[in-house]
Amino acid sequence: TRGHVWYPASFHCTKKKRVGLLKPLLSLSLVFASFLMIHKLKLAEKDGVGVKRMRDAVWCGSECFSFKKRVVKNSLGSSESPVLSNGLDAQRVSKGTPASWDAQVLNCSEDASVRTQDWFGRLDPRFHQFVLHRHCRYFPMLINHPEKCADGEVQLLMVVKSVIEQHDRREAVRKTWGKEHTVDGKKIKTLFLLGSPATGKDTKNLQKLIEYEDMIYGDILQWDFMDTFFNLTLKEVNFLKWFNIYCSGVQFIFKGDDDVFVNTHNLLQLIDFRVEERKEAELFVGDTISKAIPIRNRQSKYYIPKELYDKPYPPYVGGGGFLMSSQLARRLFVVSEDLELYPIDDVFLGMCLQKLQLAPEMHPGFRTFGITRRRVSPMNGEPCFYKNLIVVHKLSAQELLRMWSVVHNEDLICAQRVSV
Repeated sequence: TRGHVWYPASFHCTKKKRVGLLKPLLSLSLVFASFLMIHKLKLAEKDGVGVKRMRDAVWCGSECFSFKKRVVKNSLGSSESPVLSNGLDAQRVSKGTPASWDAQVLNCSEDASVRTQDWFGRLDPRFHQFVLHRHCRYFPMLINHPEKCADGEVQLLMVVKSVIEQHDRREAVRKTWGKEHTVDGKKIKTLFLLGSPATGKDTKNLQKLIEYEDMIYGDILQWDFMDTFFNLTLKEVNFLKWFNIYCSGVQFIFKGDDDVFVNTHNLLQLIDFRVEERKEAELFVGDTISKAIPIRNRQSKYYIPKELYDKPYPPYVGGGGFLMSSQLARRLFVVSEDLELYPIDDVFLGMCLQKLQLAPEMHPGFRTFGITRRRVSPMNGEPCFYKNLIVVHKLSAQELLRMWSVVHNEDLICAQRVSV
């Protein structure tokens, strides 16, 4: 399916014509969702929820944005920044760290030499585009906020993976654990990582909506690659490079999904403990998975064919939520540039850690598979567990808002610390 194939934003593929009422229904649904989202965003702006105020009372189009897509070419088709034939910019090859985001032109043609390899002929076709474009690593930014880390010392940067359509999840995160504030003099900032919407007739509308949302909140980073499952690793490497350029003063990064519950009080306590113990330099902690092997079930979302990877995985943490130090993030950026991209993002970070001869730390407070693996278990709705844990996966936007309210209710009394 399309969601499981690697596509750059400019890659076009033919689709079979769909019959019936599916397209009209989808279009009507998008129009309704768009009106609802704009209404919610305007209410948020009016009520002062947004971090970033609109300068004008009416929608004024893309000219309002100072950070938008910049594809600068001359008559010969070359860019202002030198781009090599394999899609990697000159500064990337020279290992220098640019002063600003330097991937300005999308130049990602397939690596035709891969097609001559024997193993490629045996590879499951759904992985063909990923492998052919695996060398394409850094992409132009459509929305950037280089000022996010520049406002004084930021102790904790909350970085949340999301997609354009999941506006309700981002709203829930902003109202709960992703709310930007200062705790005991320690600043907490939040960013959402997005790719581009899939190519289609509603692409421009979706892009306008996300630009409108960013005008109000100012907390979105967006790159010009298509938002698919295989491209989650692109969010990892593009963010690591972005962080290395713009966030020299940040001390810690929490990175997670937009459908998790995070107890920020417990997360800050964990940071304080590690700082007191002077163990923060190599901090990388979460729900560690050890001795895992690639899944060979073709029906699984995480299926990996033998031709792509045929050995055990290194220890890695569940991508639902983990904490790392800024020092380690910069080291991960350096080693990531010399590793081939892998279609499972949390496994790829485990490979980077292995390259550094480090292992992630297991912490019982991170439950990226839920409190129990049985989704229907009543324990997964027990607020005292959430009060004592750090990260719990997986919640809908409504469940997150409700659980946040219950956990922070002063009338909630938990007789003793509970564990599972």
